[in-house]
Amino acid sequence: MCGIAGVFDLRGRRSIDVRVLHQMTDALIHRGPDGCGYHTEGGVGLGHRRLAIIDLEGGKQPLFNEDGSVSVTYNGEIYNFRQLQDELESKGHRFRTRCDTEVIVHAWEEWGENCVERFNGMFAFAIWDRNKDCLFLARDRIGIKPLYYSVTSDGFCLFASELKAILEHPSCRRKIRPDAVEDYFAFGYVPDPKTILENTFKLPPGHTLIIGRSESLATPRKYWDVPFDQSISLSGGELQAELLQQLRASVDRRMIAEVPLGAFLSGGVDSSAVVAMMASLSDDPVKTMSISFGDPAFNESNFAELVARKYGTEHEVKRVDPADFSLVEELPGLYDEPFADSSALPTYRVCELARHHVTVALSGDGGDENFIGYRRYRWHAYEEKVRHAIPKGIRKPVFGFLGRAYPKIDWAPKIFRAKTTFQALARDSLEGYLHSVSIFPDELRQRLFSPDFNRKLQGYSAMEVFRNHARQAPVQDGLRLIQYLDFKTYLPGDILTKVDRASMAHSLEVRVPILDHKFVEWIAGIPTELKLQGSEGKACFKKSLESVLPAEILYREKMGFGVPIAGWFRNELKEVLRKKLLGGKLLDAGIFERDMISGLIRDHQSGRREHSAILWALLMFEGSLERITGD
Repeated sequence: MCGIAGVFDLRGRRSIDVRVLHQMTDALIHRGPDGCGYHTEGGVGLGHRRLAIIDLEGGKQPLFNEDGSVSVTYNGEIYNFRQLQDELESKGHRFRTRCDTEVIVHAWEEWGENCVERFNGMFAFAIWDRNKDCLFLARDRIGIKPLYYSVTSDGFCLFASELKAILEHPSCRRKIRPDAVEDYFAFGYVPDPKTILENTFKLPPGHTLIIGRSESLATPRKYWDVPFDQSISLSGGELQAELLQQLRASVDRRMIAEVPLGAFLSGGVDSSAVVAMMASLSDDPVKTMSISFGDPAFNESNFAELVARKYGTEHEVKRVDPADFSLVEELPGLYDEPFADSSALPTYRVCELARHHVTVALSGDGGDENFIGYRRYRWHAYEEKVRHAIPKGIRKPVFGFLGRAYPKIDWAPKIFRAKTTFQALARDSLEGYLHSVSIFPDELRQRLFSPDFNRKLQGYSAMEVFRNHARQAPVQDGLRLIQYLDFKTYLPGDILTKVDRASMAHSLEVRVPILDHKFVEWIAGIPTELKLQGSEGKACFKKSLESVLPAEILYREKMGFGVPIAGWFRNELKEVLRKKLLGGKLLDAGIFERDMISGLIRDHQSGRREHSAILWALLMFEGSLERITGD
């Protein structure tokens, strides 16, 4: 895994400031501690930091074709590079290395921008083609690897693996984008293609972008989408056998490395399935890593040990102190943009543990999105039945009234916490789903923001993110649409971002077999009723795994990967929270209402309300402000 950065002159062929290019690239040294490389010529500068995984001696970047007219700086892995190399050699291309990077250069020469359709892997790269006088940016189908780009006021296009590298350029515009702030306080992250800054963007997953000598950038081109066609007619034993075969093939593709390789093992279904497949494919014991918590509400280590014993893995466990809040100050620097998923803390710790033993780790991410595993999917299916049974003209006023009248009782058992459900049922399907995933409901966001900031939003709502994706979706309703929305927002914006930054902070490469695009396409063809059966999510996946995993792994209650921030904010971090949120910088931004924030803190610390997710989001926003604005 690596870090990439570069500068492209949109107005001509002005010389590139090599010192600035080095600063941008060096900001990514954590992504590639094994070496660096640069290339500059008129109007173009490419930078690269390398984490060597394949062809340790070769493969230095930027890497060129035979005559030096095409060069690439690249972050990722192309798992089918050997097959592509054979095909390209048969067409007359000549290779000097045995790494996957060189395949990208020759694939561009042979197939142009359609080269990405040939790649199976995770990637973000930039190709400079002198003959065509253009820069070509590409990002993998699912969004496993990040790619940012920006246009400066003096006519340069900047690109990099992380926002921090772009911020190193003196011409980067650091103005906060209002609608991105609204999105952040709804989702807990800034969804693609926006960033928290104006004039800076993320290239969306499954997209490419050709940049020429024009300050008006072209629109990114989509080359892939999740099909959700429900085309698979297999069932029963045939489906289960094929599913295992598909998963094993996906895992097998990700076990190619010339450095130590292992896996995260949480004890959940997905990571356990990946470890089971790895064990069946390896002659040596698989190296597995997990973390344990003192709080049994978050501790899955016993289940991880069960899988480790079954497959004889070399298992390492690190105990995380429940009071380990030392990373709170560091997280904003890792993520650059505001990022409100508190499970970034244990994710950082398990990556830290893994890097002591391996350079590459496989993870189980993507199982819930593929197989309808989240509890919220089951609730949405229930709510959809009610929406279809009761006309909107009746449902909206009745459930709207109940949502307003029913008390918010966070301390009560879940069965009595009906307020959120009533509020969701008063809305349409997309509005209801946003309400269920939002960290800050829309009516509270309006009260959180200052009158001046609400005017800047000009009526914009984060709901537009869902509506824009829904308009382009291959499905129109039901759970498949909700899965599609998560593939476009939550998966790349939260889950994959969290893992990428936490792993790269330790120079660890994480591979995600359940998100192999061929596997995702195949799973998308499985009918919804085979994935969600009654209240059992991942039904067909679990049934397929019964031959390789014990029932106590497959059919236990999902625990999640959280941290006790609610208690921290009432105890150890009580004064830190008040100082950070009420002490100046956050309120000086002119975005928030002081009385609203003060009330949230007071209600949470008194125990009357549970506002930990909202307060965490504000704390992470405060930590990002200085970094992204330079103030």
